[in-house]
Amino acid sequence: MPLRAVLWDVDDTLFDYSGADRLALERHLAGERPGADALDRWRASMRQHWARFVAGEIGFEEQRRERVRTFLGRPLSDAEADAWFLGYHAHYRASWRLFPDVLAALDELAGDFRHAVLSNSSLRHQDRKLTVLGVRERFEAVVCADDIGVGKPAPAAFLAACEALGLPPGDVVYVGDEPDVDAAAAASAGLAAVWLDRGGLGGRPELVRITGLGPLPALLRGTTRFGARPGIG
Repeated sequence: MPLRAVLWDVDDTLFDYSGADRLALERHLAGERPGADALDRWRASMRQHWARFVAGEIGFEEQRRERVRTFLGRPLSDAEADAWFLGYHAHYRASWRLFPDVLAALDELAGDFRHAVLSNSSLRHQDRKLTVLGVRERFEAVVCADDIGVGKPAPAAFLAACEALGLPPGDVVYVGDEPDVDAAAAASAGLAAVWLDRGGLGGRPELVRITGLGPLPALLRGTTRFGARPGIG
């Protein structure tokens, strides 16, 4: 059966999270001496506490506070951690941008495919982000880990998103920037899957790989049994 719906990741797939995060940290720490490794330390802290959030160990607001405490390396009250994060987040939100290829891909796929989002983030946060970026109305559903109680790479997360669309997994393709958490996990759950390798890392020959969204419409329209096409790694 032809594919009928595209299920999208958000951060670093549609939305330039890494770029916004880098600019926000630079601006928030302007005038300080955070060290050359500040961005690496900030992102390590994010990965550590984001994993705890996805696992259900802590809530969304608490993972933000813990990221700040770990990054700064000192105890902070909730109010102090919240204040620091809000300062960072003001710069982060001012830096929100879609990748340049997103609108063209969504426009070209409109009408032929249904669209939804599956994210490991907070539903409230991602819904607001997609609204600010001007694309929320393009997605029938926004399915997030905090709402369904399970996150990627668990098969149940992908199946919950397919259920929200009312489609079997084999009718849905997942597009995401992480080879394991997104593409390999979606394929294991029975979906078609595309690894959006924007950084050109390469490797992983078992995965369908593209380095930008330009080839995606032709790939999806040229597929009944999902597989690589010319220009796809």
